Formats: sequence, structure tokens, C-alpha cells
Amino acid sequence: MSSILITGASKGVGRATAVELAKRGHRVVATARDPRALDGLDVAERLRLDVTDQASVDAAVAQAGEIDTLVSNAGVIFSGAVEASPTAEIERLYAQNTVGAIRVTQAVLPHMRRRGKGRLLYVSSASGRVVQPGTAAYTASKWALEAFGETLAIELAGFGIDVTLAEPGPISSGALDDMTAYTLPDDPYAALFAGRSIPADLMSSPEEVAAALADLVELPVVPLRVPIGPVAEQVIAARNSAPYDKPFIRA
Repeated sequence: MSSILITGASKGVGRATAVELAKRGHRVVATARDPRALDGLDVAERLRLDVTDQASVDAAVAQAGEIDTLVSNAGVIFSGAVEASPTAEIERLYAQNTVGAIRVTQAVLPHMRRRGKGRLLYVSSASGRVVQPGTAAYTASKWALEAFGETLAIELAGFGIDVTLAEPGPISSGALDDMTAYTLPDDPYAALFAGRSIPADLMSSPEEVAAALADLVELPVVPLRVPIGPVAEQVIAARNSAPYDKPFIRA
């Protein structure tokens, strides 16, 4: 049995992962900005943790006790062409999706190093490897997270701490259905987004992603990157095979 701290466990993938890991017999510390949102979760601990607040992170990690695995899941998303994206909202995405993940990492690492073991599991995205119009801010925050994760894998190789980046494709959690969108007046970019939708049968459910994440918690050895779901696997494979001197876009 492992002791696992999950950020962003109030809903969607985070909540489903808490349920799955608890069902498998692990000690789960589920966290969220509002711990009332964790009511009903049958886990060992339900704690307040806001990844953008250092005091909140420090308090939660202190209360959590020994942590074997961090599942860094907290994140936000919006859509909008680069020109239309408010810089304050771009900063908010970085603060939560990237800097927030690193803040929690820095809090748990000293204990893992002293024990000589641990696992950092980041819920990145297929968007951490590819780009598409309208999601530059979210994509950039995940590309940055991937860079931090890859660097950590090198830095921590001698300390017995594994790093793995889970890269799900689209998830039927509702986040994509209720996404904040920013546009310009008489939007010159509207044609780029018209009619663009993801068929339901290509989406992974939160439970499917949670099962994959739970498997990554339990594997003796983990790869650095793991695409999750058919869209992620296909798109990342196409990106990997594309010429590096050409943008990965359709003519």
C-alpha cells in the first residue's frame, strides 16, 4: 500500500483517481481548494490545498504525513486565439498548471529525498506535445510542465525518485463543454474554430484515465511519458513522425 497525495481531487479525473486508488487499497490524501468539495470521498484524508498559495501547500503537505507518490492533477483551461487571450488569464493558467505543480513538488521532494524513494506523477496532456489553434495558453502551460518534468527526471535519477508525465487526450469530464472562451469583436479567427468538436466516442472517461493513472502509481518502473487514450496515442505518434523543420499543421 502506498501513500498518495492528489491535487485537484474535487471533480473529474482527480476525484475518479482518488476513488480508484482508494479502491485498490492505497492510503489516499485527496486535496482541493475547497475541502467541502471532497465530501463523500472515502479516502484517508481530505485536505485544503490551493496550488497557487504557498502557505496552503505547506500546511497540507505537513498534515498529509509521509507521501510515496504525488499525483499532480490540479489545472484549468480556456480557449482563445493568442491575440484574444487576456494576459492576466494566461498568467493564471501558468500559476496553476505549471508553477502550482512545481510548488507542490518542491514541498514533497525533501521528504522523498531523505527516504531515497518516491514518485512524481504529473497529469499533463496530449496538448503538452502538440498545438492547435485556440489553446495556446493551455498548451504552453503544459509544454512548460513537460520541460520541468523531464528536467526533474534527470536531476532526481540518483535519489530513487521516479518522474512520469501522463498525457491524456480529450476527456469527457465536462471541462471541454463549459470552457471559458475569449474572442475579438468581429472575430477574425472564427473560421479556425467553426464546427470543431470532438466525437464522444474518441473521448476517454475520467474513470478510464483514473485507471491508467492508478496503474502508473503501481508500476515498479515507469516511463517518462505515457499517452493515455486513442486520440493522445495517435496525435503524439503523428507528431513524433513529423519533420522537425515544418509546423505540425494541416495545409
